Amino acid sequence: MHMQLFPSHLQALADATARVMIVVDHSGTITLLSKLASQHLGIEPGISLGTEFPGFWLQVSKILDGTQLSCEIPLRIAEREYLVGVNPVIEDKQISGAVCILVDGTQLDTMTRRLPSFQTLSRELDTIIDSSSDGLFVCDANANVIRMNPASEKIHNLPASEIVGRNMRELIDTGFIERSAALEASQSKKRVSLLQNKDGHKLISIATPVFTEQGELVRVVVSERDITEIDNLQHELEKQAAFKDGFRNQMLAMQQAELESQQIIARSPSMIRTLEQAIKVSKADSSVLILGESGVGKGLIADLIHKNSSRTGQPLIKINCGAIPESLIEAELFGYEKGAFTGAQTGGKPGHFELADGGTLFLDEVAELPLTSQVKLLRFLEDGQIMRLGDTRNRTVNVRVLAATNQDMEQMVGQGQFRLDLYYRLNVIPIQVPALRDRSDCIVPLIRHYIDEFSKQTGTNKRLTRSALDALTAYPYPGNVRELMNICERLVVMSETELVDLADLPAQIISHGATNPFYIDQLPTGQSLQQALEHVEKELLKKAIEQFNNQTEIAQALSVNQSTIARKLKKYGLT
Repeated sequence: MHMQLFPSHLQALADATARVMIVVDHSGTITLLSKLASQHLGIEPGISLGTEFPGFWLQVSKILDGTQLSCEIPLRIAEREYLVGVNPVIEDKQISGAVCILVDGTQLDTMTRRLPSFQTLSRELDTIIDSSSDGLFVCDANANVIRMNPASEKIHNLPASEIVGRNMRELIDTGFIERSAALEASQSKKRVSLLQNKDGHKLISIATPVFTEQGELVRVVVSERDITEIDNLQHELEKQAAFKDGFRNQMLAMQQAELESQQIIARSPSMIRTLEQAIKVSKADSSVLILGESGVGKGLIADLIHKNSSRTGQPLIKINCGAIPESLIEAELFGYEKGAFTGAQTGGKPGHFELADGGTLFLDEVAELPLTSQVKLLRFLEDGQIMRLGDTRNRTVNVRVLAATNQDMEQMVGQGQFRLDLYYRLNVIPIQVPALRDRSDCIVPLIRHYIDEFSKQTGTNKRLTRSALDALTAYPYPGNVRELMNICERLVVMSETELVDLADLPAQIISHGATNPFYIDQLPTGQSLQQALEHVEKELLKKAIEQFNNQTEIAQALSVNQSTIARKLKKYGLT
């Protein structure tokens, strides 16, 4: 004889389990709960789980919609920590609800914690985590927060009790953080590093996934650090020590004269966009990585950023990392104390970081920095402190770092030639300076500018013939603006007459013009003048199609309207 279960019987069975048990229907309404559940959680049947415990409901809903078959969720309610097992209720092969069994975490740990070895290990682990100066989060495989140390409480200005038990997706939705390294690491199952702003502070977060021996993700450990703190008192002391005997004032005067004498010519949209980006970023104090081929003018972009920044009245110190021997680069950057190495000055010497205090340091060819110097540069970018060679104390300096390179930094990182964490620090705001061949609208104005500039310097009045200007315009300038400037100086100095003609140009420019695809050395015989002209026109258009990307570029090269090119291409069947 089978016993028929009535609602009163179901309640009796739920109470008899001596468990904190909740049963919800497909909409999340609590339809049944044990006596212990009512006592521990202070809830009654009929309320909505989504309203009462929204973070918990998010996980339960995945069971109800079939996304997960079952799950175990850490949950903190009313100062108690529970491990919740959630399983679906299936009726007629359909999921009609879910059963949630909450096990008090303190009960699970009671037996284990009585073991002396566990107690010792637990104390050591607690001490390590809580004494860390870096903030530490521990999350489970689904990015639910399991633990948060005191350093993280200080960084976020929130107690751990308000964070532990919540999911990182929920914390992002509530505005606690912009991005979660733990969430991204749990999804990618790879180490993730993030740099983000929070309440005016810059935080770097590094999430490391932890796997079982079978390769299953079980935890994600996140370390975070506030990198905005500086020591104001030490800054003032070092500022007085770094500059003396009027050197700072002399340097500033020279720098101002240099900045005022420079002129940046931009006619092409790509170069105009680059200048707009430089001026916009100059208002912030972020690190900038200036990218571009050799000779494109990366140093001028650094000058522009500094000149338009709040540091314009302070030093702009430039150093070419590739021009200094590896054995000396660290001393040049960070300075040294008396006797730090053989040949060191008696009184020691401040490095470029100290000389740039309050201003800007421009690291040209930063990819050439040796790995040992990369470590010290990374440390400065993290805490604003440097240490001279041979010294034992840190010095705090206020320096904005601009860096430039013509190398493929991501490739160097992949080859182990450049530190990934330093690359992230420098690449906060990247600015790409276009090659001269990609800013063709700038070539003629640049040529005229430098011809006039060098003519003034030499007391002459040089001018270019049309054929010479055309040849200079067609040249691709592999050395970019630096090569163009050198060619202009050479033409002004070396040409015999005031009128610079094709014969005065360097050999590589003349030879490039001789192989120009529009040059035709033979005309077909037996044709009328009109037929010959049409033949030449058609050949020119064929070559132009091969050389240029579109009709607009062809029209510019041939000095006609785009509509004319379109009509001619249609006429000769070249479209």
